[in-house]
Amino acid sequence: MKIDIFGDSRYPVDRKYLRTEAISLLKQFGFNESDQVSIEITVMGNRKIKELNRKFRQLDEKTDVLSFPLEDRNPGPDGFIRLGDIAVSFPEAMTMAIRTNRIVDKVIAELVCHGVRHLVGEHHD
Repeated sequence: MKIDIFGDSRYPVDRKYLRTEAISLLKQFGFNESDQVSIEITVMGNRKIKELNRKFRQLDEKTDVLSFPLEDRNPGPDGFIRLGDIAVSFPEAMTMAIRTNRIVDKVIAELVCHGVRHLVGEHHD
């Protein structure tokens, strides 16, 4: 499994912890660590996530997490099957962490796991 995490230094996250949580959830959905699957996670600010929300969901508002599952599950040139991308708003996660008295990395991990669920086909209203 390949879990790539992107974001600039303004949004410090524990990348190892996020990878561990995402891999753990993928295992619950039947994936193995040796599976050639990949996910990209980007931690960003509210301006960028609002722009993505407007572009892809036609909602002109910020949100905490967005997921972009890929329908084409054919392996790429590197042999990996890309499940999709996840975008997480660091400011929204920080607000949630403060409001619920939790560590921001745990909140971000929960948001990432929410996104992973969407990438593997689990949806809600």
